Amino acid sequence: MEGQDERTTGARAADDAHADIYGEDGAVLSSFLAQIGAAIADRDTLTLKHEVDHLHQSELGDLLEALHPEQRRVLVELLGADFDFSSLTEVDEAIRMEIVDNLPNAQIAQAVQELDSDDAVYILEDLEKEDQDEILSQLPFTERIRLRRSLDYPEETAGRRMQTEFVAVPPFWTIGQTIDYMREDKNLPERFSQIFVIDPTFKLLGAIDLDQILRTKRTVKVEEVMHETRHAIPATMDQEEAAREFEQYDLLSAAVVDENERLVGVLTIDDVVDVIQQEAEEDLLRMGGVGDEELSDSILSTSRSRVPWLLVNLLTAFLAASVIGLFDRTIEHIVALAVLMPIVAGMGGNAGSQTMTVTVRALATKDIDIYNAGRIIRREMGVGFINGIVFAILIGIVAATWFHDNNLGGIIAAAMIINMFAAALAGILIPLLLDRFKVDPAVASAVFVTTVTDVVGFFAFLGIATWWFGVP
Repeated sequence: MEGQDERTTGARAADDAHADIYGEDGAVLSSFLAQIGAAIADRDTLTLKHEVDHLHQSELGDLLEALHPEQRRVLVELLGADFDFSSLTEVDEAIRMEIVDNLPNAQIAQAVQELDSDDAVYILEDLEKEDQDEILSQLPFTERIRLRRSLDYPEETAGRRMQTEFVAVPPFWTIGQTIDYMREDKNLPERFSQIFVIDPTFKLLGAIDLDQILRTKRTVKVEEVMHETRHAIPATMDQEEAAREFEQYDLLSAAVVDENERLVGVLTIDDVVDVIQQEAEEDLLRMGGVGDEELSDSILSTSRSRVPWLLVNLLTAFLAASVIGLFDRTIEHIVALAVLMPIVAGMGGNAGSQTMTVTVRALATKDIDIYNAGRIIRREMGVGFINGIVFAILIGIVAATWFHDNNLGGIIAAAMIINMFAAALAGILIPLLLDRFKVDPAVASAVFVTTVTDVVGFFAFLGIATWWFGVP
């Protein structure tokens, strides 16, 4: 009992240490940063190792992101072989490359041997081909082949995200043989929930869950209790599609197979959670026209990534301005139109963005298809028409009261209905059309929807005013 109490106390102390590095806002405490910064400045290796040794890889990743670049470099240098390279999978790509670029390839090669294969690939995939080859050449043959095979698969596929360490047994083994194998083999993965069954050519036959093994007698053969792996994932499958398989079938892990149905790896839920978060962030950034930008990127690289879509927006802005130019005489006669017309375009733009966001997300999650697209389009048209009427009444009353002109109130009300309806249509049809022509709707939808709402809003408002007041 005394030993158990000591272990419990130690576990609680470790938990307390973990909790101490974060403030109530979830950010790394400034006091902890100051302590680490002082140890770095003094090159106090013992203190650094003592403070960093207990950190989880995600906590060390947060610490690295919070430090200044020079502090990060010195921290990694002082920790040496004690630096946890798995923490590099938790930081922005720019920070990861900054750290790796300052390390000799021999040290990286030594470090990746201690990582799970999926983490090793995550670090190696962003390196130059020459550096990859030099690092891989320093690894044991089996590990080198495994990592090279993963790196040969396209980016953002299941083959890149899979873990090549897995447990596989032949179907003629007994449960007892399988249990003995797991107890005695030193090279098994640290954590796994399934054992895969393969034939002599490594073709996947089935799988057994660990709980099933515990419930089965030792003399029973594996083939008698194994189940088919109905959700084996092709190595070339897009990682987002693979994540959707996990979500739909509530999987904890899944076999990854090559084009010949041979087992090459396993995809686990922790990797899938990272994929889901990565894909959601990617879609959000693309909708804002900022690509794969990260907070750690430099000023110049950030500027370069934003310029292309700003240029496209500039061109579409000229298109909207040309529509206004068609009605310059009307604006000269009725100055109030210049005050009110941004309201029509702005409301339409916001309404279109709402519909577009819902549609893009539905496309990403496959919640919209040819069977329900018509119903959803009709729903959005109804929403646009109803919201148009509601806001037409509000803005119509405000405009008529403000400028003491009921005609002006009626004109802007009519234009509001037209533009809100057009915004709803554009917000759903543009993403659907882009997706139909294999263009990423998350990237291109926003600029086209905004263009439609601006052009329709200005044309409807100024056109109705020109017709109503009879401006030549």
